[in-house]
Amino acid sequence: RTGTEGAKKAKDYIIKYFKKLDVESLTENYTQPFTFGNYQAENVLGLIKGTEKNKKYIVLSAHYDHEGIKNDNIYNGADDDASGISALFAFAEYFKTNPPKHNVILAAFDAEELGLKGAFHFVKNNTIQQRNIVLNLNMDMISRSDKNELFAVGTRYYTHLKPTIENFKDLGKVDLLIGHEGLGDGDNWTNSSDHAAFHEANIPFVYFGVADHEDYHKPTDDFERIDNQFYQDAVETIIQVFLKFDALEL
Repeated sequence: RTGTEGAKKAKDYIIKYFKKLDVESLTENYTQPFTFGNYQAENVLGLIKGTEKNKKYIVLSAHYDHEGIKNDNIYNGADDDASGISALFAFAEYFKTNPPKHNVILAAFDAEELGLKGAFHFVKNNTIQQRNIVLNLNMDMISRSDKNELFAVGTRYYTHLKPTIENFKDLGKVDLLIGHEGLGDGDNWTNSSDHAAFHEANIPFVYFGVADHEDYHKPTDDFERIDNQFYQDAVETIIQVFLKFDALEL
């Protein structure tokens, strides 16, 4: 939970892995501290410089906070959202031998569970001008699905992104679907996670996530419940979608 000893351990773990994977720091020692209410919070921000020398950035994001400890029960948040954070590591590992064309910010946001506070702070307070952030790909809950469905949300609003998702050839167990955009297909996920901060600033986004499951926001959201093959295929799917976007003039 934001502001706890557990949050500090998670933050330090992310920084350690960014360094191990040769991710540069976007800020001093990767951190972006901020406060709200009685909370002291910190985003963790890494940078991968693109091969094309321009000022355009793609932000890959996930949140590292969760629910903490309630009634002596530890809420580990394996799917929500350690799965997204681990995908950031997978991207960093991939970029070591396959550098992107665009500059890429790997953003591990804090305080998502407390109102998307870290993402909103980043969008409004960072060294990158908003007009130079051309895309946000947000990952929140991507490691398990009873129906093997991974949803992509956002192309309703940013139609230039839609063909890439519509024409994507599914990988492995994962069925990549456009949905949950408030068009009569159930829940509207437009503002359900950190991508909402980018959308409010008119920055194009695609949010990748699965439908809520029986362990959502429960202490049973543990790593043993992750579907390893689905998760691997989901991360590979998101990497391949990123590559298609990276090849475009965004």
